[in-house]
Amino acid sequence: MWKRHSCLRIRSNLQLIRRCLVVNDTFLLPEDITQFAGMEEIGATVVAVYMSMVGFIDPATVSANSGTIADRSRLVAARLQKTDGEQIFMMPYNPGRHWVLLIVRAKRETVYFLDPLPGHRVVDEEAKNIVNSAIKIYNSHIGRAGRKAVIWKTLSGTPKQPSSVECGYYVMRFMRDIINDPSLGFENKYAKGNQEASYPQEAIDEVRNEWAEFVCQIIKQGNN
Repeated sequence: MWKRHSCLRIRSNLQLIRRCLVVNDTFLLPEDITQFAGMEEIGATVVAVYMSMVGFIDPATVSANSGTIADRSRLVAARLQKTDGEQIFMMPYNPGRHWVLLIVRAKRETVYFLDPLPGHRVVDEEAKNIVNSAIKIYNSHIGRAGRKAVIWKTLSGTPKQPSSVECGYYVMRFMRDIINDPSLGFENKYAKGNQEASYPQEAIDEVRNEWAEFVCQIIKQGNN
């Protein structure tokens, strides 16, 4: 179960946040914290805070209703241009009340799609357009013609969420597991036919504890 002291600390610190808390330019509202503490459905702000811990793009800038496809493609391309091309680029995406994870390997012109919902899942066309355009911009930046079409691979062997509210927590756990694997063997691990059971609650709570401790530390620093 979620560490009691983390939950109590984050709830008690709500009174320290009058309107919002700014975490690396992300505005975290009191209701974001209460939703997270209650294991409710979470939005882009909560995922963005976790992303700030691991150093990837703010999902609020690329998910649905966050600007034009061209604008979002340029944002993704700008991040790709800062890598050596061999690095993986993790991009949580929300097409509308559901979180999925895209993993971009720019040099290979390959994108992996991870969805925590069970059943046959397909990539949102808008997300595809954003990433395809971003890779074209990246290819132009490095002076490469590139292939005719980006390779998209669905990794259907991920753990599956048990109900409709856990998608954001699962995407954060996917990222955590991938980061902590030095071999970057996520393609084989989550390949079709290797489907794992749902995460035990302890695995989700591990991510929630990390998030809570991170936010509490930011609150503490702001009060010093």
